[in-house]
Amino acid sequence: MDVKAFQLGKILFCTGFLGVISIIPFVSTLLGPHSVQLDIPIYLLTLLMVIQSSFMLVLMVFIGVIFSRKVGLFAPVFAAYAEGGNIYHALKPQFIPALIGGVLGGLFLLCFMEIVVGNLPQDFIQAGEKLTPPWYAKVVYGGITEEILIRWGLMSFITWCCYRLTQAKETVIQPYNYIFAIVISAFLFGIGHLPVAFALTSEVNSALIFYIIFGNAGFGFVAGYLYWKRGLECAMLAHIIAHLIITSFL
Repeated sequence: MDVKAFQLGKILFCTGFLGVISIIPFVSTLLGPHSVQLDIPIYLLTLLMVIQSSFMLVLMVFIGVIFSRKVGLFAPVFAAYAEGGNIYHALKPQFIPALIGGVLGGLFLLCFMEIVVGNLPQDFIQAGEKLTPPWYAKVVYGGITEEILIRWGLMSFITWCCYRLTQAKETVIQPYNYIFAIVISAFLFGIGHLPVAFALTSEVNSALIFYIIFGNAGFGFVAGYLYWKRGLECAMLAHIIAHLIITSFL
């Protein structure tokens, strides 16, 4: 890893770590009752969460730094900052696509939730209302940290894997590699939420599974496309806008 790549990775980690910090108060609320049952101090559980999240962030930043450049995916604003370039010039082309993607994605998720919520277990809905993270955690962790984890790390790696498995080395990367990576990374993100959802209800039904997977994966298709075509920061901005729209209506 060269100096510029290391600098880029360091900036991405520091930015993503803001999201880890933002969810600390929420984790304390979520784990409080369980810490009593396990006879473990809440501060220790919180510390373990921060360590685990930081390790995952380091791993995905590193993977993204290695594989994004191999498949032509990029983070132009972070790269400009790391290399002393013009940040505004790198950010300007991303505003309009991010605004469009964020607004459409946020409205889609609102409609999706409205359609499905009536079929969800009642205890899941009640638990969700009590354990909803604060808006700033959704914006910072969801909009920034999750994009680094899922798009920068996971999607870049899956794109490279698909490319190397289906094409000869040094050939032009075909669009289906990116589309495959967008879909798989989004669904893996959605599936990853199932254990928490199952822990919040005594009645697991097909509507709940559908809601969790597609509710979390749905915006991933938009964010993945924006990352592919415009860069990581465009996906981040769209994700932030989508969260703000959802928060303003709920």
